[in-house]
Amino acid sequence: MQRKHFLICSNMQGLFTKRLKDSRSVDQRDPGWKLFGKVPPVQNSAKDSRKIHKEHETKCGQFGDPTSPRQSVRKNLEFEPLSTTALILEDRPANLPAKPAEEAQKHRQQYEEMVAQAKKRELKEAQKRRKQLEVRCKMEESIGNAALTWNQEILPKWHSVCASRRVRDLCWQGVPPCVRGKVWSLAVGNELNITHELFNICLSRAREKWKSLPVPVAADTESQDREASLELIKLDISRTFPNLCIFQQGGPYHDVLHSILGAYTCYRPDVGYVQGMSFIAAVLILNMDTADAFIAFANLLNKPCQMAFYRVDHSLMLTYFAAFEVFFEENLPKLFAHFKDNKLTPDIYLIDWIFTLYSKSLPLDLACRVWDVFCQDGDEFLFRSALGILRLYDDILTRMDFIHNAQFLTRLPEDISADELFNNIAAINMQSKNKKWAQVLFQMLLYLLFRGSPVLKRS
Repeated sequence: MQRKHFLICSNMQGLFTKRLKDSRSVDQRDPGWKLFGKVPPVQNSAKDSRKIHKEHETKCGQFGDPTSPRQSVRKNLEFEPLSTTALILEDRPANLPAKPAEEAQKHRQQYEEMVAQAKKRELKEAQKRRKQLEVRCKMEESIGNAALTWNQEILPKWHSVCASRRVRDLCWQGVPPCVRGKVWSLAVGNELNITHELFNICLSRAREKWKSLPVPVAADTESQDREASLELIKLDISRTFPNLCIFQQGGPYHDVLHSILGAYTCYRPDVGYVQGMSFIAAVLILNMDTADAFIAFANLLNKPCQMAFYRVDHSLMLTYFAAFEVFFEENLPKLFAHFKDNKLTPDIYLIDWIFTLYSKSLPLDLACRVWDVFCQDGDEFLFRSALGILRLYDDILTRMDFIHNAQFLTRLPEDISADELFNNIAAINMQSKNKKWAQVLFQMLLYLLFRGSPVLKRS
């Protein structure tokens, strides 16, 4: 029995030894790829030392000889892209035929062309970056000079120069961000005489209401107190400038925005909170202190146009739309006719623009540019800006049908150029038959009062 066990073990050991030798022989026969990380074939360890030394000298001479074609091509290049393009110059593995001289020369030419293209592309990008830096420096210098002008010459004597042509031109050029909050606050004014103490009182009342309203209450029920819309504020804040991530839950301005909207709801329970107010308050928060933002917010919404829209006064809203169409037809007759044929009425796109004062529809920096002039010129500029947008995309809109026009106008492109938009706004003529915006709007109101329809009788 022991002998039998010994024979089995001997046979198993011989079998595994044979398989191991066979596998080693296969590995040794397998050619290696030095370029792609495989280990070269392992040579016999019993190699003669002279042979090893000779191979070492040969290897060193191959890679260290500066006269070799491969080294000379790559050494003479001042620029080499960080990629795998240089692999085209490498020799083939040992188990493949060597490159012919013509092919090696072709590969060197191809490599030089690739390097030249990469270098040209890099130089072009460097020039683009340099140009962008120059434009940025000029812009920063212009903003600095404008801020100096506002701080030293305009703001100290605001009440005597606010209506001047110079201030209006400066607003059209864009108010520097560092003084924008102060300029807006002065331009909007405080006709309601709201104080910081009144804001704190309204805020305390709002906090008490929040504690007593654990369950959301529908704000569209007229029998309910409008202060019940406090609960809707929480739902709308999360949708306010979501890309900025500063007004959402846990963001640095979440509580500030919540406080201003809640305080206003208690200050004007007859108006309450209406969807879209959060965008206006958010823009003010980014440029003012909390109490000053609340004062400007309340006074902005107290303007006739904003009050008509936020109280959803359909008759007054139709009056503004009718006045807008007068200047629409005057400035863009072809697009006006196209919209009429497709039954695209102004309320489809204007409501969202007016409700948020373009802060949701335009890029934030561009919306602030619109606010710079709006705070100075009033409601007229909101509708003039709308006509400027339509004029900017006139060629595109005239080729679209109703659905695509509505989709385009409710979701404007994000790459709108501020200079192009303001050039188009400036090209809009806000006079119709020698009547300005305020006169046309007043005539519409008269038609509304005496005939019940805000439609201008055209002669």
